[in-house]
Amino acid sequence: MSSIWRSHGSRLAEFINNNNETQAHLYLEQLMLFPVDIQDRIIDDISHLSHCTSDAIAGIINRYTMFELR
Repeated sequence: MSSIWRSHGSRLAEFINNNNETQAHLYLEQLMLFPVDIQDRIIDDISHLSHCTSDAIAGIINRYTMFELR
């Protein structure tokens, strides 16, 4: 996992751990340009993690940024 994704994961974890879903949405929208439906999926996936670590969050973010190759 790249250090960029870990950094994004760490920042997003901070918002979520502080119960600040609005800031988490703004972060995903403004800095990472995710549409609202994808933001909701990311936050939902993070909320189901058994251990909310930067690496685990980075993995989720990475999964939603991967483009499907055809």
